[in-house]
Formats: sequence, C-alpha cells, structure tokens
Amino acid sequence: MNPTLQQLGIDRLSITERIELIGLIWDSIAADTEKSPLTEAQRQEVDRRLAAHQANPQAAIPWEQVEAEALARLRQ
Repeated sequence: MNPTLQQLGIDRLSITERIELIGLIWDSIAADTEKSPLTEAQRQEVDRRLAAHQANPQAAIPWEQVEAEALARLRQ
C-alpha cells in the first residue's frame, strides 16, 4: 500500500511548500527518465513540439511567469 499524504506529512505543508515539493519530485522523475530511451511515438512528439516552438518562439511563456501567476491565483 502506498503511503498517504497524511502519513508523509505533506498535508501539513503550505501550498507554496507543496508546489515546491512537486517541482522537486518532477526534477527527480526527469533525472530518472533521462536514463530511459524515448519510444518512437515520444520522439515524434518531441520533434513536433520543438518544430512548433521554433516556428513561433514568441508563444513560449517563461516558467517564472507561469509559476508567479499560478501562485498569485492561489493566494486570492
């Protein structure tokens, strides 16, 4: 059985701390997945997204802006 948020004490963290924890968990997953090769479908999707970004780089929103806007909405 997987541990619960309460057992891990995550429910006692502030929203900001939980969001930061999500980032840390995401980074650890990304580090592990770098060791695994992509499937052909995943590779094609990465290529598609890269081409879309290169065609319109102005459409990208910096992570800092996304994070700041999300945190501001949570504080309202």
